[in-house]
Amino acid sequence: MNFTTLDLAIFIGYCILIILMGYFVSREKEGHVKNSNDYFLASKALPWWAVGASLIASNISAEQFIGMSGSGFALGLAISTYEWMAAATLLIVAIFFLPVYLKEGISTMPQFLLKRYDSRVRTVMAVFWLLVYVFVNLTSVLYLGALSLETILGVPMVYGIAGLAVFAMLYSIYGGLKAVAWTDVVQVFFLVLGGLATTYLALSIVGSGNVFQGFSTLLTEASSHFNMIIEKGEMMIPDGAGGERDAYMDLPGLSVLIGGMWVVNLSYWGFNQYITQRALAAKSLNEAQKGMVFAGFLKLLMPLIVVIPGIAAYVIVNQEIDPSFADSMTDPMTGIIKSDRAYPTLLQLLPSGLKGLAFAALTAAIVSSLASMANSTSTIFTLDVYKNFFDENASEKKQVRVGRITAIVAFIVAAIVAPALRELDQAFQYIQEYTGFVSPGVFAIFVFGFFWKKTTSNAALTAAALTIPLSAAFKFLTPNLPFIDRMGLVFLIISGLIIAISLVEGKGKDHPKGIEISKDLFKTSTQFKIGAILISGIIAALYIVFW
Repeated sequence: MNFTTLDLAIFIGYCILIILMGYFVSREKEGHVKNSNDYFLASKALPWWAVGASLIASNISAEQFIGMSGSGFALGLAISTYEWMAAATLLIVAIFFLPVYLKEGISTMPQFLLKRYDSRVRTVMAVFWLLVYVFVNLTSVLYLGALSLETILGVPMVYGIAGLAVFAMLYSIYGGLKAVAWTDVVQVFFLVLGGLATTYLALSIVGSGNVFQGFSTLLTEASSHFNMIIEKGEMMIPDGAGGERDAYMDLPGLSVLIGGMWVVNLSYWGFNQYITQRALAAKSLNEAQKGMVFAGFLKLLMPLIVVIPGIAAYVIVNQEIDPSFADSMTDPMTGIIKSDRAYPTLLQLLPSGLKGLAFAALTAAIVSSLASMANSTSTIFTLDVYKNFFDENASEKKQVRVGRITAIVAFIVAAIVAPALRELDQAFQYIQEYTGFVSPGVFAIFVFGFFWKKTTSNAALTAAALTIPLSAAFKFLTPNLPFIDRMGLVFLIISGLIIAISLVEGKGKDHPKGIEISKDLFKTSTQFKIGAILISGIIAALYIVFW
């Protein structure tokens, strides 16, 4: 990819802007020492638009730009179900979960588990989250980001991983969540604008200069790629090793609407530290809820930015519109066309100026997620592990210092592990599957903790202990069971165990730490209601059109 002076100026300007803004927004007033509330919760001062922008910037990363475009190339629009179902999930979280968190006054997800259950449940889940954040989330985003640098600029993967880690550390470790959240507002601007530029280019290539003709061509030449509900045996996709496998294993029919996909989305958007941390840092519940609606509208837009380019790349390769395109998508080490190379290959075709903007958008998506994940890793480790086991009376200054050291260590570990993911064809599915080992237990523990006062601590601990072994057992004993269905089944089994243990142990009585819930807790503003109705209507229309 040949960067012109204009491209380089745009990209370098973006990098300088983010680093300077990170330092500027997180600088302290004279006489004020940064405390844990400032560092981990941005002083609880975020307005709704910052909450919504930060939610999306934290969520949209290389796994969407590279991974979801790769899945768009392999199996089509159906992968958008993660985005559109997420928009609906954000409404549920805003109405039913956020009020409980703010009522309980918590800063981390493990803190909620301590208040509702006991320190054992808190510690087990804190360790699970730390492992997932470092070895699945941080690792995969670093790998996919470095893959894009390798494909676009020819930067060796090791240097790409190191460079991205250092960039994310430069502005996030000093300023904490305040730096991350406020720079995310700028990152989302680059992310959407640069993403739309790439979509425009992809459709122009397919439509010989006409974007609308390009989309029409996608509908006719890749009609199978526009089915939202995939049946068993309907579509075969690359397995990353030169063979094929059934797309149904990734997106099993109606399960994406009424099954395990809810476990995926609710556990991610409702009980995930680096997501909920933004809402907990809002000025008020109303601001947090409006931020969730804003994020929901952005979620509806995301498939246009991250999935449609992948489908366009499929048509370009399949119809041999540009013979060199397939060559760029071929892995130099294996000689196999890799789905995850679709988006980076498209970026190489952008004209001067837009190339720098799109590359800045991709980098924005990568570093904002890296910063968010590292910040949440440091938050959980500092507040739920370090203070609990090592220094209960740690000063505010020491907590901030431990948080910074933890983030640095997390980056180093993830950077060492990241190159091992090179064998994958669709890293997005890797992330979903292995995060899903923990998701069913997390979902069950929180939902029963919220809404069933009889749930006991031992029942929750059993759920925490069994979620990974049960998920692993299903994976190896029933290899033909789609992982989304597996998550749904594990959730049902764990839920049954929670109910049985709680009733036997508690003898039908409410647990002393059960949460008092009233209807007044779930009241929302008129603005929120209007936004929620619009989002629900758009989702219904999209599924009707593309069923």
